[in-house]
Formats: sequence, structure tokens, C-alpha cells
Amino acid sequence: MKQRLIIYLFSLLVWPLSAQVNFTSSDLPIVVINTNGLEIPNEPKIDADMGVIYNGPGQRNYLTGPFNAYDGRIGIELRGSTSQYLSDKKPYAVETRDDEGEDLDVALLGMPEESDWVFLAPYSDKSLMRNVLTYTLAGRVMPWAPRARYCELVLNGEYKGVYAILEKIKRDNHRVDIAKLDDDENEGDDLTGGYILKIDKWEGSFNDGFPSNYPPPGNPEREIFFQYHYPKPEDITWQQKAYIRQFMNNFEAVMASEDYTNPQIGYPAIADVASFVDFFLINELTRNVDGYRLSTFFYKDKDSNGGKLKMGPVWDFNIALGNADYCDAWLTSGWAADFNIICSQDNWLIPFWWSQLRQDPTFMVQVKNRWQQLRSSTLSNTAIHGVIDSLAAVLAESEVRNFQRWPILGTYIWPNAYVGNTYQDEVNYLKNWLNARLAWMDMAAAQITQEENITEARLSVSAYPNPVHQQPAVFEYRLERPGKANLQVYDSNGRLQGQVQKEAPAGPGRAEWRAASPGVYFYQFWFNDRLVQSGTIVAQ
Repeated sequence: MKQRLIIYLFSLLVWPLSAQVNFTSSDLPIVVINTNGLEIPNEPKIDADMGVIYNGPGQRNYLTGPFNAYDGRIGIELRGSTSQYLSDKKPYAVETRDDEGEDLDVALLGMPEESDWVFLAPYSDKSLMRNVLTYTLAGRVMPWAPRARYCELVLNGEYKGVYAILEKIKRDNHRVDIAKLDDDENEGDDLTGGYILKIDKWEGSFNDGFPSNYPPPGNPEREIFFQYHYPKPEDITWQQKAYIRQFMNNFEAVMASEDYTNPQIGYPAIADVASFVDFFLINELTRNVDGYRLSTFFYKDKDSNGGKLKMGPVWDFNIALGNADYCDAWLTSGWAADFNIICSQDNWLIPFWWSQLRQDPTFMVQVKNRWQQLRSSTLSNTAIHGVIDSLAAVLAESEVRNFQRWPILGTYIWPNAYVGNTYQDEVNYLKNWLNARLAWMDMAAAQITQEENITEARLSVSAYPNPVHQQPAVFEYRLERPGKANLQVYDSNGRLQGQVQKEAPAGPGRAEWRAASPGVYFYQFWFNDRLVQSGTIVAQ
């Protein structure tokens, strides 16, 4: 992974991945930002001017038109960590301001009023939609997920391509709907909420916080650190810090106890289990390699409003959905929650309580029931493909200009697991990956019972190289017991392209398969006539 990243960064020095575009109009809103000659820093925000041109659905927007959707002051800074240095297409944090430089709540492009906005710059995600797709689906499953609006950005007279304007994760009635906590609320019921915490990298918008008392499974030398998100570090009082730290200490102590599953004294008494289930399913549907360990938010309302710990909102899926080539993230099979097993030396690992939850058959049965409920409605193949098709239609015109400005189609951008030659290739890969992922999730959910959870009889299959170039794909597996192994490979039309069957001993084994022609292929690994893993292989 590091070697490919170094090669990519070196390529930026010898080949500028950008070009000028003659941009005059769009079917998307046009955002024009002028920093008046100032360079945009990592922090703090600098003063700038912003205008938004939007004439409504189905209407053409012209760069020469009036700023009719916003015309005023903003503060702007770079945002993110890895995304800051991977390309010249930078993500930004924007704060709408009045003429005196104070925060100004506005209903930007029809989203509920706020002053803080994220300008997401999809780059390594060449479908341009992984975040927006996931937030759309999550918003139908969970109480709230960030809303998004696509636009085309012109910064200091330079066309910058397609951006997604997102709501920031904030406490208010339209977003994370918990009690407001002022700095004079330091006792009684007022002190008990609301709070928003997160687990994330220390780069970017690092917030002060406190460490977990428990190391993550798989590497006891690593540490889990809980960061304050609301109230902000500069606003939270020492009494409030002490309260939320003691609450989390108690939650983790319960999760580590022998009675952690007890409905009266275990985690169901202090955690909103349904929110943990939904958070789990969204991160597993997308096989989010950052799930549970980065960009991970959770919150607590005051006790008089229920007071239980809730997971969410979800955040940051640009390298999910088969878009990362490390730590098995591209596979359509397996649990993202197994990250600590797969990549135990990573600096950021998953807290132990997710392993505990997955060992509780009652929790896993709730996962099964919720998954099967959602698969018949919100997360059906038809519903998900409908969202993808609608987003692709919205981007049909603007994606052409975006990839003229950033000619990266057909080029590896860290950490791409798949490199398509066209935009349609990227959308097709996303659809095919999701089809295979949904099939595996259906199979895994069907195997969950009250007496036996999904971690039992786990088998490990890996395929490499992927993509494969004019050479056999190697499938390595490890069996927990001897039995009949059966590898099947299908093309995108569902036609069998190869099969390897053998009686295999316990322990490691391998099989090879060579593609007859370039394309996207799907494999299934069966053990004793039971499907245990499926995935995708790209032949180029």
C-alpha cells in the first residue's frame, strides 16, 4: 500500500493531472468563490466571497448569471487529512458569514439553515457518488444522514470540477437532534446531554478528548481515543468532560463484563441497540475500510430524553464500496468489522465492543432481522440501483467536464482497487460490486441463528493480483477443517467461466484461474456445498 502511494505521489511531480476547461454554463448549480488573492490554508479560515447561481430544477445556469442562490461573505479553509495532499482538487470547509464576519445561517440550495458546510471534492472516487449514494441510503435507514447537493465550482476564476456540498455533522433540530448543552449547564439532568463524540485521525479537525481504558483486539499496543465533537473543546467545561468520560468508561466496563448481554444490567440498558444495528449494516453494506475506527461518530442525549448511547451519524465513504486496494477492502465478501484481524498493525483499530456485540447472538439476530426487512424495501437491488441511476443522470453532463479538468480516468489514483477507462466503467463496477456484496450479505445474514453467530466457522479467501493482467488469478484460502472446496468464477452475465473442485485438508490451500478476456468477473467459494465467500476479480 505504501509503495503504491509513493509511486502515485511521485507521478504528481512528473505529470500534472489537470487541464483547463472552457466552462460557461451547467445544468448543476454553479458556485463561484473569490479569495481576493489569498491562498487557502489548512486553518484558520480566511475571508472570501461566494456566489451561487441556481435557477431551479431543469433550468440552465450560466456563469455570467446573477448570484441568486447566495451572494455574500464566507470563511474558507482546507479540510480532511489524506484528501488534502492527494490532488489539486481540494476539499474545503466553508462557513457562511454576514458583513461583520459572524456566522450566518442560510438554507444553502434548499438544505436546512446552517452556517457550516463541507465542499467535498470526489477524486479517487471516480464514480463521483460513493458518499452521496451512501448518505442517501443511510438517510432512509437512520434518523439522519448528511444531505448533499452537487455543484460545479469556480475558484478564483479557475474551473475546479464537480463538488458535493454536504451538511456538516452538527447538533440541531434538523441534524443530530439532541439537547443543546451550554457552558453553564454543569449539574443535574442538564449535565447529562447532549454530547457528540468521534473516533478519527488526529490530522484534520482534531478535537481534544480522552483515551479508552481498553486496547483494541488484535494489537494491545494501540489506543482508542475519543474526541469531543459537541460541545467543541473550546466550549466544553471540565464538569462536562468529566461526565461524558465517566459515561464512556462505564459503557466500556459493561461491555467488558461477563453480564454485558443482560437486558437489565448489560449494554441494552445503556445503549440504543437499534442505532448500533443500523450503523453496522451501513458500514457492512459498503464494506467501509474506515468503518468503526475512523470518521466514526456517536452521541448521547440528556437522561430525560432517553440518555442512551447511540451510534451515528455515518460519515466518509469515498474509499468504501470496493474503492480501496488494501486490507481486503475491495472484497465483496467478509465483514469490514474484521479489520483488526486483517490489518492488526494499522494505527487506527476498531474498539473491542464491536467484537463483543458480534459475539452476542441476540444482537446478531437483530442484525439479521433488520437486514432482511431493509432488503425488501430501502436496500433492495432495485432501490439501490435506482439511486445510482438517478445520481448518474444528475452527473451525466458535468462528469464530462470534471474529467476534462482532471483527466484521471484509466489512471490509478490511490487507493483504487479498480481502474475503469470510462466514467460508465466506473459506474458499472460500482453496480456490479454492490450486486455481489448484497448477495454475500444475504447469505451471511441467512446463516445467523439465535444459538450461533456469524463468526463461527469463518473461512478466509483472498484473490490476487487484482486487477490481474494476462496472468492467472491466485486464490488462497485457509480451511478450519478438511472438506470439499469448490471455486466457481462467473462473468458479468452470470455465465460460468471456470471451476476448481478438490478435497482439501485443513489449513492453507490455493487454486488458480485465468481469464479468457478482459472484464469484471465474480467468484464464489463453496465449502461442503455451502457458499462461504464471494468476491470480484477484474481482468485487464
